[in-house]
Formats: sequence, structure tokens, C-alpha cells
Amino acid sequence: MADKLPPLSLYIHTPWCVRKCPYCDFNSHEPGTHGFTPRDLPEAAYLNALLQDLDGDLALAAGREIQTIFIGGGTPSLLSPAFYQRLLSEIEARLPFAVNAEITLEANPGTTEQSRFIGYREAGINRLSLGIQSFQEAQLEALGRIHSGHEAVTAVEQARQAGFININIDLMHGLPQQTPQLALDDIEQALALAPNHLSWYQLTLEPNTAFHSQPPSLPEEEALWDIQDSGHTLLESAGFERYEISAYAKIGHQSRHNLNYWQFGDYLGIGAGAHGKLSVIDPLGNWHIERRWKTRQPDAYLRRMNDPRGFIAGKQLIEIEELPLEFAMNALRLTEGVALDRWMANTGQPSGLLLARLQTADKKGLLMEMPEKLRASPQGLLFLNELLASISND
Repeated sequence: MADKLPPLSLYIHTPWCVRKCPYCDFNSHEPGTHGFTPRDLPEAAYLNALLQDLDGDLALAAGREIQTIFIGGGTPSLLSPAFYQRLLSEIEARLPFAVNAEITLEANPGTTEQSRFIGYREAGINRLSLGIQSFQEAQLEALGRIHSGHEAVTAVEQARQAGFININIDLMHGLPQQTPQLALDDIEQALALAPNHLSWYQLTLEPNTAFHSQPPSLPEEEALWDIQDSGHTLLESAGFERYEISAYAKIGHQSRHNLNYWQFGDYLGIGAGAHGKLSVIDPLGNWHIERRWKTRQPDAYLRRMNDPRGFIAGKQLIEIEELPLEFAMNALRLTEGVALDRWMANTGQPSGLLLARLQTADKKGLLMEMPEKLRASPQGLLFLNELLASISND
């Protein structure tokens, strides 16, 4: 029944970074000593662990092609091209890749050089996501980034010279001491580098981060609205379409991997702390959708290679009554919404179950009146949390 299941992606997590940024709540860890080099990382052991981890999940992917791969972190560009050459080769030996599969690597300026970009391209990686965040020295220092604005520009140029065409630039706004003009300057600098995708999102103070315990001085709310309105206008005038709350792309260059998340597709997750979401149809045609997550701490994850329990730290079936909110939390991030026929195709449930949970949001004007789509109205996009709360409470 593999042909009746949603598209399948693969997420691979690399948990190390040079320095933990004060805003970061991702599963990223500094190695034991400062001043380390990438050679200090346990590449061989981690590679073997990732493959064992994947082997434990293979039964869930039987008969299905991998449409997209996303290698995130941490800082995946700390690991060598040879690491990814063998990793991707071994994965493809276990699971077929779709024709023109999108394979993305996150890379940070300051951890790369042109020879590494060339090696990543030769390994089969065909999309780069560069974590630049800002080109302004004061903002980079406030964010704890290890690169300069000049190094950010150089990284994009080197990536392109190495043969990468599909490049995303990550930018943040609402940064400490950032004015609306400085935020627009960042966008203009990014546009000058001619990427075909921009992730542009507001800094938030997440729990369990240094910024949460010691908040920096951030722009006032009026300035934040000004930044968002002006930045959106600038990006659209440059030919970028906002297709998700924080994502802009040239036509045909949306992140296929992230689209699969937002359209409630399936994905395997391997690596320390990686999450996955998998659908299974039993012989009677009943759907079961399960979330599973792996051991989080890198050292503990590596020790699981010799553990009969494998790498899974936990798993949970998504109950039928929870599916409408789970589906909507993803679908409503897309500015064009999601066709309602994807609900049944990706959950196996009748559309009435979803429509019953949308009544309050519809009455509040938070949804577009489109019978064939689930799509937030402009008001709904501005107040997405309120929209999701109404779906949760129906």
C-alpha cells in the first residue's frame, strides 16, 4: 500500500556547532573543548550510528522513494565531504531516491571553504541553506555568530563557484538594536547575492536559551511592524513570492522538503534528537500515524549503537481527534494553504472530521472562504496562534 501513503522525506541531524548561539533552542552542542577543529568530531562513529539508526526505521519506509533529504543541525558543514559522500551512498543503497531528489545541507559561514563546497556538491548535495542571519557586524556579535558580514558574502560566492545553483539564505529580523533601515539593508545585501530562496524570520526569545534568561534590548512593536511591512514589500518587488509565513522564493524554488512538512507528508528522522512522522496502513486499510524521536545527547546517542533498544527515545500515535489540529498547524503556515483533498490523502480520514473543527475559525474570519482549500485569511496569518487555538477548542 506504499502508493497510497504521503510523500516521504528524510531528515538527518548533526548535533555539533562551534559555539552555542544565545538565541538557539535547537539540539546543538559545543564539543568538549573550545578551539576544536572539525577533525575532533567523531565522524566515523556518527556515520555508523546514523546508518544503524536508519536500518531500525527501514520497515516503515518499505516500497517508498525518498523525495527530499534535509541535513540540519547544529552545523552540518563541520563534517567533511567524505562523510556525506559515504552517508548518502549508503542511504541510497537502502532506500531509492526519487529522480531529481532535493538534498539540502545547512552550512554556516566561518565553517566552510570552496574546496568543501566542491566536495559537498560531488557527494550529491544539490541545495545549500546558508545560516547568515545578518550582514551587520553589531548584530552578528549580539547574536553570538562566529562569522563576519564579509565572510557571509564570501561563503555565498564560493558556493556558487563550486556549482551550487539552488541556494537559500537565512536572515533574522527584530535583532538587538536593529532599526528598520538596518533590517532592510540586510535584505538588500542578500538580494545582491542573487539567491533563489530566502528564509526571513523574526528573532523570538525561546525558553532554555541565554536570551530568554537575560533578554537583550529588542526593537519596539511599532518598529517590528514597520520592518515586516517594508521587508515584505522589498522582497516582493525583487520577484520573491512569500509562500510560507517566513519563507520567500523565486518561482519554482520553494523548499520541497519544508513543503512536505507543511502539507503533512511523512518523514524519517535520524541522528541525535531527530524527529520523524510516519504513516502506516494496515491490511484492513486502517491508518496509523506515529511520531517518533531519537536520543538527544550526542554521547548518549552514540552509546545506543550497542543498545538492543536502538536509538528511539520515544514514540506516540497521533489520535484521530488530534489530527485536525496537527494537519492545520502545518497547512496554515502556507500562504496559499493546502488543497482539502490532501487531508484525506495524507490522513486517511473523511473531510468532515476536519471541517467540523474549522467552524469557529471560519466564523471569526480567520479562514478564506474556499471550499477546495484550507487557507488562512490575511487576518488569520497575522494571528495564527488565535486561529490554531480556535481549531483546538472546537
